[in-house]
Amino acid sequence: MTTLQIVILAIVQGITEFLPISSSGHLVLVSFLFEWVDQGLAFDVAVHFGSLAAVCIFFRKDFASLLLGSAQILGGNIKMPESRMALAIALATIPTAIVGLLVISWIENNLRDPAIIVYTLSSYGIVMVLVDHFASRKRNISTIGLKDALIIGCAQVLSLVPGTSRSGVTITAARLLGFERQDAARFSFLLSAPIILLAAGYKFLQMLMSGVTVAWGQLGLGALIACIVAYFSIGFFMRIVTRVGLAPFAIYRLLLAAYILYVLI
Repeated sequence: MTTLQIVILAIVQGITEFLPISSSGHLVLVSFLFEWVDQGLAFDVAVHFGSLAAVCIFFRKDFASLLLGSAQILGGNIKMPESRMALAIALATIPTAIVGLLVISWIENNLRDPAIIVYTLSSYGIVMVLVDHFASRKRNISTIGLKDALIIGCAQVLSLVPGTSRSGVTITAARLLGFERQDAARFSFLLSAPIILLAAGYKFLQMLMSGVTVAWGQLGLGALIACIVAYFSIGFFMRIVTRVGLAPFAIYRLLLAAYILYVLI
């Protein structure tokens, strides 16, 4: 990979990882439009760890509470707010972890296609804006229960398909359950950490088993850029979703889908 490719792909990853517009879909599209070869496992691992670092830094107080909650669970205390939240995050992670382990290789070989991304970008964009507009806003994150977590976790499974957007489907599911926009986004971002960690860990094992040569300087550059861009992307999204909602991102998805369709035909 050239330095220009690393910079562009890391910026795209950082911007899109936490916005409800699909990071995997954008990475496929960038490579498709510029006719670049696949960036490879090592680069995917690097930018995912960069994104993980960004969300952990941005929500550092929340993650400190989750660590406290995990310790409380180990001590047999599951009634504290921190332990309930830790249980909710763990339960919501399970469906995607199981399904991803079973089908991720098939998805990467069969569904990383611009035509599929056109469908997922547009269809989920419409669902996202409709739910955000009509759903009630009566609940905050402190009221989340295990049933809520399981529903959001099952919705997250859909994000395995490129073009769907993990944050998009989880925020939409939370909004459908009546959570405030900001709290829906906050839970979605907290939920992203274990999923990103699992995905990066899985790809790291693949990389080790494949015996690829690692260019540590390139990976470090990609991870750093992805981390910095993702950090500011999270802040931008939290401001927009609180004040405006998901409509701007739904409109972007539809416009992008239309452009891809135009390019394909």
